[in-house]
Amino acid sequence: MKDFVGDLADLGIGLLILLVILLFGYAVFSLLTRFKDNEEIARGNEAAGMYMGSKMLGLCIIVAMVSFSSHSWVQMLIWSAVGIVALCIVYLLFDLVTPKTKLGEEIAKGNMAVAQLLRGIIIGVSLVLGTFLM
Repeated sequence: MKDFVGDLADLGIGLLILLVILLFGYAVFSLLTRFKDNEEIARGNEAAGMYMGSKMLGLCIIVAMVSFSSHSWVQMLIWSAVGIVALCIVYLLFDLVTPKTKLGEEIAKGNMAVAQLLRGIIIGVSLVLGTFLM
C-alpha cells in the first residue's frame, strides 16, 4: 500500500508539472505567432487549432521522453524548458527559410496545407529533440 500511495503522489506531481509546462509552452508559442491564437481558435479557425494542438502534442512528446530519462522533477522541468526553447528556435528558423510563405498569416487565413506542414515539422522535430534530451 505504501508503494501505491507514493506512486500516486508521483503521478500527481508529474501531472502538475506537465500542466505547468503546457501552460508555459502555450504562452511562449502564442507570443511567437503574429495572430491571436485564442481568438482564431475560438472563431473556428481549424488551421490555428491544428497548429496549436501540434505544438502541445510536440511538448507532450518532449516531456514524455524527458521524464523517462530524468532522475528528478527539477531535471524534468529544466530539460522540458530546453525543449520548449528548441521548438521555438526551429519554428523561427523555418519561418526565416520560407520567406515567400508568411506562416502566421497563412494560419490566420485558415490555410490547412500550411497547418499540416507545420504539424509534421513540429511532431517530427519533437521526436528528434526528445531523443536528444533523453
